[in-house]
Amino acid sequence: MRRHPRRGEAGRRVSAPSARRAEVGRRIGVGLMYGLWKPRVLGAWKVPATGPAILAVNHAHNIDGPMVMGVAPRPTHFLIKKEAFVGPLDPFLLGIGQLKVDREIADRAAITDALGVLAAGGVLGIFPEGTRGEGDFASLRAGLAYFAVRSGAPIVPVAVLGSTERASRLTKALPPLRSRVDVVFGDPFEAGDGSGRRTRQALDEATGRIQKQLSAHLDHARHLTGRRENTGRPAGR
Repeated sequence: MRRHPRRGEAGRRVSAPSARRAEVGRRIGVGLMYGLWKPRVLGAWKVPATGPAILAVNHAHNIDGPMVMGVAPRPTHFLIKKEAFVGPLDPFLLGIGQLKVDREIADRAAITDALGVLAAGGVLGIFPEGTRGEGDFASLRAGLAYFAVRSGAPIVPVAVLGSTERASRLTKALPPLRSRVDVVFGDPFEAGDGSGRRTRQALDEATGRIQKQLSAHLDHARHLTGRRENTGRPAGR
């Protein structure tokens, strides 16, 4: 599906995100993540090979998004807070198909782009907690439920573990170079109840179902990898 460019905040024309651009980002992520750390990826085959999908990722460290972008089997468009789009990162992130979102308002441009990714059969990446924290899915915003119910796309839970255990000696903002980071993909699931309802109550109920699924996956991932819990305050905070 071809999408027309939209106007950016400064009035310039901005190209809509494309799978081709996200694939460029994925390839860059592959080189960086495998070059700097030692990702151990489990369950990547569970990501649907085709069609729309939403990756719901826990978020405890700045590298969680780039790590998933690099190890996911399909190019991914992440919804990223606008504060990250500073200086040269702004054109770079837009150039690799990532989506800028203003978390303080109902950002219609970001919502349109995200739904457009899913309508085109692409993969949307979301940090459902809304911001970097303990990475335990304890507090979910309604955005994930909205996109899942509105699009009908399955949600794939993703747990990133090990990024916060220790800080690098070179820079406290990063895990130690060549340390192991586990990325565990879970079974896809539907967020809706099958009724097609998009009311506030339906979204609240969907958020509750999603939280249970994501928390269960995180517990499973910790057991599977031997990382029982977060240790210490996340690096880079």
